[in-house]
Amino acid sequence: MRANKYDLEERLIQFAVDVILLCGKIEGNFASQHLSKQLIRSATSSALNYGEAQSAESKRDFLHKIKICLKELRESLVNLKIQKGANLILDLIILDKIMKENNELIAIFVSSIRTSQNNK
Repeated sequence: MRANKYDLEERLIQFAVDVILLCGKIEGNFASQHLSKQLIRSATSSALNYGEAQSAESKRDFLHKIKICLKELRESLVNLKIQKGANLILDLIILDKIMKENNELIAIFVSSIRTSQNNK
């Protein structure tokens, strides 16, 4: 099933919300606070940049903005892996759900970028 732009926007927004809620439950040591703040920035950035991409001034501008979305999603995934590896996030069920969605969103953007580049 292909996601239309509104479905994808909703998924990105929900991903950002889920990350914010997860980070709100994380204990307050230096490492977890540092990584949580960065995770919130990258997760919300992917949704915000996708919103910008919808108003892109050209195909090139659109491609640039969705590449930023992909970059931010990849950063989010690495951050989640670090926090999981360091046992900073204890709710592994929620963490795995968020990581699964993160991987799916990355796959969607990789495919979208390939399609966009092939249509140049």
